[in-house]
Amino acid sequence: MSNAKTKKTPPSMDEWLKKAKAAPASLQEGMFLVHNGVVRQTSKAKVRQGLDDDLPVKGMDFAYDAAKVEAAIAETNKMTGIFHVQVWLNEGRLEVGDDIMYLLIGGDIRTRVIDALQFLVEKIKTECVTEIEEK
Repeated sequence: MSNAKTKKTPPSMDEWLKKAKAAPASLQEGMFLVHNGVVRQTSKAKVRQGLDDDLPVKGMDFAYDAAKVEAAIAETNKMTGIFHVQVWLNEGRLEVGDDIMYLLIGGDIRTRVIDALQFLVEKIKTECVTEIEEK
């Protein structure tokens, strides 16, 4: 996992989209989707499993395995109709409201872009990152 302790500055989505639309593959793309994961005050256990421990999240320690992220990006790029995949992950000590990740997916049609986004977010969240919530 990444060892940096300081959170990063998030990217500009305007710049990402500008670059993606300037690429030759953009002529085949009919849709771009952006995902922005954010540290929330409600715990993962409460949101996903309905467990109510009444303790708000104060922050999160976040790290990732860069090689696994690159492999997940490569796998997503191989999906039918997907022509652009870009990922930014934060790291270190994050506070409630801080950005965890940004993803930009571009492809030919809506269903393929949505499927690719869901695939990549799930892959990153389950195989590539470590999130430790502090309460």
